[in-house]
Amino acid sequence: MSVSSARAETTQDIGVVDGPTAVPAPPAELPLIESPENLAPGDARDLTHLFFEQLEKLEEGTPEYQYARNTLIEMNLSLVRFAARRFRNRGDDLEDIMQVGTIGLIKAIDRYDLSRNVEFTTLAIPYITGEMKRFFRDTTWDVRVPRRLQELRVDLARANEHLANELGRDPKVSELAAHLDIPEEEVIEGQIAANGYSASSIDVTMGDDDNDVPLADLLGDYDEEMYLFEDLHTLKPLLDRLEDRDRRLLELRFGQEMTQAEIGEILGISQMHVSRLLNRCLAQLRTAMLRTD
Repeated sequence: MSVSSARAETTQDIGVVDGPTAVPAPPAELPLIESPENLAPGDARDLTHLFFEQLEKLEEGTPEYQYARNTLIEMNLSLVRFAARRFRNRGDDLEDIMQVGTIGLIKAIDRYDLSRNVEFTTLAIPYITGEMKRFFRDTTWDVRVPRRLQELRVDLARANEHLANELGRDPKVSELAAHLDIPEEEVIEGQIAANGYSASSIDVTMGDDDNDVPLADLLGDYDEEMYLFEDLHTLKPLLDRLEDRDRRLLELRFGQEMTQAEIGEILGISQMHVSRLLNRCLAQLRTAMLRTD
């Protein structure tokens, strides 16, 4: 459903027309609520139950029925706003999300049954979020792909669900191709294109309302210590191949962090000689570590 058609359907359902319009008179059993959308959540919950009780008794199509139904919609728009918060970082216009969410609210009102003793919100939230997800599924692509591939993604999703239920496992490419009567290459192309359907910003928040954190904070990052571990793991067998004097030289210089002059005194050689030995040894190790064979 497009946003424009959703908006038109919502407007029609809640009785909104261009220009001033009279509010239908409420039945005697119901109060006149001038601003239903501004009710406190607790008051809205109590009045929702009352309005549903009377809605079941009223004849559909009458002004009284229209008043009760429209007021129920407006009283519960806070549920749509609550559900829309989940999608606030998708980049879509909040008004569009609210419009399609209101369609879900209307469907929930029309299908709610008081006799089941279930809170209205328990039914309404899944309907509202379902309409929002359907809107994103049908209209949103984060990477522009040809229309043909957009339609193919939908066909593949349906075929995948059908075959998975039939086979008891995820279908293979060949099975999807046979089911849709298309080449396997086209199935693979459609699967690759589907990756462009949904992408998230690393700034999108995750978690519940009380503990939202940016997705970036939950992603892994390069660990410099891991590079050090890999280098040491590569270096160990190379050190084992060195002569005793060279290993002793490296231990004094990098293990005990002695200066070249101090090492020269211990080994009984000049500082210049220590420098040449270190350079030769390090060059040998560097070449061995960079060797790819």
